[in-house]
Amino acid sequence: MIVLGLVLLIVGWLLGIDILSTIGWIVLIIGVILLILGALNRPIIGGRRYWY
Repeated sequence: MIVLGLVLLIVGWLLGIDILSTIGWIVLIIGVILLILGALNRPIIGGRRYWY
């Protein structure tokens, strides 16, 4: 998600499309939050459940 956010941010900035830049920022922030929660070993959206 972080890479996708950066790509959207750069493409939106280069092409002058503000909505792509905004979506890029949002995806980038969500990716960083998920990265931090994953590094803290916290369950994310039912991540501790195993479905067999």
